[in-house]
Amino acid sequence: MADEPQLFYIPHDHFLTGVEVLACRLEADDWQPDFIVGVGRGGLVPAAYLSHRTGIAMLSVDHSSGEAAFADELLVKLAAKSKNGIRILIVDDINDSGSTIAHLRASIAAHGGASDEVRVAVLINNLRSRAVAEYAAEEIDRQTDKRWFVFPWEAVAPRETLKEEAEEVPERLA
Repeated sequence: MADEPQLFYIPHDHFLTGVEVLACRLEADDWQPDFIVGVGRGGLVPAAYLSHRTGIAMLSVDHSSGEAAFADELLVKLAAKSKNGIRILIVDDINDSGSTIAHLRASIAAHGGASDEVRVAVLINNLRSRAVAEYAAEEIDRQTDKRWFVFPWEAVAPRETLKEEAEEVPERLA
């Protein structure tokens, strides 16, 4: 890559404000989840904070590990819950390309889940994403905003690792 990624470190207080914004948006809506589901890795921390803030129980599903069989077992369980009228709020840090959210929604639907019982909340939503997040603390437009967001829980990673992760998806940075 010709240009080095622009790492943008999100301050902890900005993260907390984002969680509060999501909580307020949930509280203002008639639709209330029965469970918050944190997406591993990036959605686990915001989901835990949102769970504590709202008092809604939290579950988790891992997507980033690449252990598909492990994630699929949990997605089958989430599908069954949604099919039985249990409302699920999936939480992730960012809806960037939309691939994670699209995968989770498709998997839940493929296992018989009820799509109207599943919603998504993110701290940062890319307006050009191919997936929909019903709740977002803030929005960006990837056509003009090329920052690589580094959330507080990621800030402990070596800078080189963060740059390598950013360079794995050059279309977001170009």
